[in-house]
Amino acid sequence: MRCYPVFLNAAGRRVLISGAGGTASAKLRLVMKLKARIVVYGATPDADVRGWAEAGRITLIERPLQEGDAICAAMLYAANDDAQEDARVAAIGRRAGALVNIVDNLEQSDFITPAMVDRDPVVVAIGTEGAAPVLARRIKQSVEEMLAADLGVLARAGQAFRAEAERAPKGAPRRRFWARYYDEVGPAALAAEGEAGLRPALERLLAETLTITAAPGRVALISAGPGDPEELTLRARRLLHEADVVLHDRLVDPRVLELARREAKFVEVGKTPGGPSWRQSDIEALMIAEARDGAFVARLKSGDAGMFGRLEEELDALDAAGISYEVAPGVTSAAAAAARIGASLTRRGRNASITFITGQDAAGFAEQDWRAAARPGQVTAIYMGLRAARFIQGRLLMHGGASDTPVTAVENASRADERVVSTTLERLPEALEAAGAKGPAILFIGLSPRRALAALDAADPEEIKAMGAL
Repeated sequence: MRCYPVFLNAAGRRVLISGAGGTASAKLRLVMKLKARIVVYGATPDADVRGWAEAGRITLIERPLQEGDAICAAMLYAANDDAQEDARVAAIGRRAGALVNIVDNLEQSDFITPAMVDRDPVVVAIGTEGAAPVLARRIKQSVEEMLAADLGVLARAGQAFRAEAERAPKGAPRRRFWARYYDEVGPAALAAEGEAGLRPALERLLAETLTITAAPGRVALISAGPGDPEELTLRARRLLHEADVVLHDRLVDPRVLELARREAKFVEVGKTPGGPSWRQSDIEALMIAEARDGAFVARLKSGDAGMFGRLEEELDALDAAGISYEVAPGVTSAAAAAARIGASLTRRGRNASITFITGQDAAGFAEQDWRAAARPGQVTAIYMGLRAARFIQGRLLMHGGASDTPVTAVENASRADERVVSTTLERLPEALEAAGAKGPAILFIGLSPRRALAALDAADPEEIKAMGAL
């Protein structure tokens, strides 16, 4: 993001326009919506500019902008349709400390003016940093259609009532008060009684809110999926957006966290293999403490919460504490990884079942039914298997696994830095080391990527053995 979106308070401040022709007129139609003192400098003003000056909407000074004119100005638009003159007045503005916009010159401007949807005091700004004005206009049209024309009336009434609304308890009760006003009570009152009915409706809603006993805290155990926020369920998105506190794993993608409210409290309660980690008991204690304080807690787990996520341990703790909860399942990493390599987890004639196991547990490398995993035609998805790769290889070979059994590692499935390593059981540790795989990964024993299979079919067997990894 090159341009940081902000809303500048221009009320009562000087905003200058250098130029009084057609370009300046177009800019003024937007700028005149501000509660600012607008001054236009131009020797040959067009009819619109002169008319606005005569109506008292702007101050017109019929000469070019000079040194000293921009002192105490908040913004200056250079709209002279003359590159040399625009550069001259821009320098004057910057020396005076004003933010400068040279119309249609992004590179030399301090700020840009976005496309806007105006439902004063609700304003939606849309910017593409000059890359796609057509796209900005298209988005503007969509937002215009989405927002009711009388939204500004509701917002102004709500804005005038904010001091009284401070009597509502902070947090979820106050958010529910405003949500009910904008979603139900306000529109109904406006339709029935017009603008005059909004304040009485707000007063009744506040009185009702103050009589409601504060709701107890609760917890949602939410599956964040493997990384890509588009793989979250709609339910997970809704719960995450409602949360007061977000306790998240180290591996939860930052893009997923962006879906939570910015006012929410975020705590990373991650576990780092071989490094600093939160104890499970501490995570449970924090989750319970926040809920007992009345917060809606989102316990955000990477992948699917029910797959090697210690879900039931946390549910047991919540049950023991008498805290209500709900579980939002999601896309497990193995399913996402298989989709990314174009493979099905099961396939008629190849494998009628798949086994999900972990390469590590609390005690270290995890012992499993390796004899079953080593059988021909068996497909096994191994979580947390990178550090245990040599151990896994040894156990499978020891229990009869074929050395040429295909193995695929999918690192950071669905993320921008996703990588796929396709190899054989014989070459597994060396292939992972050569690839420098370090991130969270799923190992598929007995499964190859769809494209890698096509390459292997056409290659010489000795060449395949020498390659080790694709």
